[in-house]
Amino acid sequence: MKKKLLLILIAFTAFTSVRLSAQGEDLNKLVNKYGQLLFYINNYYLDTLNNEKLTDEAIKRVLLQLDPHSSYISAKDVKAMNEPLEGNFEGVGVEFAIIRDTLTVSSTISGGPSERVGVRAGDKIVAIDGENVASAGLTNEKVFKYLRGSKGSKVNLTIQRRGAAEKLIFEVTRDRIPINSVDAAYEAAPGVVYIKLSRFASNSSQEIINSIMELNIGHIKGFILDLRGNSGGFLGTALEISNFFLEAGQTIVYTEGMRIPQMTEKAKGSGFFKKGALAVLVDENSASASEIVAGAVQDWDRGVILGRRSFGKGLVQQMLPLNDGSQLRLTVARYHTPSGRVIQSPYEAGSTDKYYKDFLGRYNRGESFNRDSIHFPDSLNYKTLLKGRTVYGGGGIMPDIFIPADTTYYSEYYANLVRKNIISDFMNNFSDINRSELKNSYPTFTSFEKEFKVDDKMMEELTGFAKNRGLEFNDKEFARSQSEILTLIKALAARTIFGTTGYFRVVNNSNDPVFQKALEVVTKGVNVL
Repeated sequence: MKKKLLLILIAFTAFTSVRLSAQGEDLNKLVNKYGQLLFYINNYYLDTLNNEKLTDEAIKRVLLQLDPHSSYISAKDVKAMNEPLEGNFEGVGVEFAIIRDTLTVSSTISGGPSERVGVRAGDKIVAIDGENVASAGLTNEKVFKYLRGSKGSKVNLTIQRRGAAEKLIFEVTRDRIPINSVDAAYEAAPGVVYIKLSRFASNSSQEIINSIMELNIGHIKGFILDLRGNSGGFLGTALEISNFFLEAGQTIVYTEGMRIPQMTEKAKGSGFFKKGALAVLVDENSASASEIVAGAVQDWDRGVILGRRSFGKGLVQQMLPLNDGSQLRLTVARYHTPSGRVIQSPYEAGSTDKYYKDFLGRYNRGESFNRDSIHFPDSLNYKTLLKGRTVYGGGGIMPDIFIPADTTYYSEYYANLVRKNIISDFMNNFSDINRSELKNSYPTFTSFEKEFKVDDKMMEELTGFAKNRGLEFNDKEFARSQSEILTLIKALAARTIFGTTGYFRVVNNSNDPVFQKALEVVTKGVNVL
């Protein structure tokens, strides 16, 4: 028997080797064919060509024949693409706004190189290494070029400071600057933690832990994890954050692909919030790593998912380097939730445009406004792993509590205020003038929330500012959107004093039904429906 088995194995190995060898020979022929193409073009074509551009375009065309998420990243774009997920870059450590063609410091990164030498919020950077930068042609891209640089390099900033008789010069030594992925962290109700996560970066799980420690709540009774608009990031970070909430041995996600072995990732049981009321917020722009976390929480009946159906990006991309520093992000597998659901929305290979049109079609079918407009075939019904509740496959995570999008406030006038950055620029100007007064008048968020009012004078200034930017006032549309405009102005004022946490506290408390329902769920101590 053993001899027979050995012969079978030898025969199978020989067959496999021959098949792989044949595939390799075929592949070599195709590679040589493309090489011949370039040779002939370069030697016989009537005009000169850019071979690098030609090859880049050929790669892109090949990838278009695959799935919607395989992609090519040129060498010059690799670093910029990776920075937000790696969680840091090298620079001077300021957040800025261009106000009246002048580079203005909105805030300094805590502990960063600019703060260490005394640069303050409200300072105007008028020259960098002696070169004047206060001009109409100043752009964000130019600012990045001026201020970013390798760690340890030095840059001289000439600053005009309100109240100072002369310009100030600061020598700043560039350093590694963290890019935060936690946009907001605060105690939403006694014992209830709210975390707004913008992406799954390499340092996100540690950011969450640090934020909770700074809140110093003590015993956590409830947790709201807001993943709305979070398009994903690192798988490893999604596993770390899922592990916060799950018991040891519970599957978080598993993958399957034709050419890679199935991989199952399980919780370690070392999480800090394995018991207690949990709400995870998602919407149509929550994707990939966000869906892994939401799917695991839902399948294990660990918490309540609220909001709207998520995007449905459940394909695993592997980063493959090319010889010039560029990269392929090639799809190698699919994600499955613990119950077996495929996260990825259906697609046809080579039909990327149709795939994204289908996504837009969700809106046209009313999926953002009506739960009943979303239909799942019975074959895509699954059961949660502890309580046997029905959950749905077929693309994305369908929330346990569906909350429709609110568009009652929408108007073209409001849309133009936002799209053309009119409100943002107006508030940057307002904050620049009133920064010190705001911080002195409202030492706490509670005092700000109760006392700060957007009066008629401020609204008249906004509409006048908009008119100067070419947006004519529309009384009817303004009335329809007024409450949303007031909220946005107040939120941007709060951001000046209390950072992005202040911004989201205003928005959440003013007119966010998803947040309000989540707060109701966790304060009542409800784990699942």
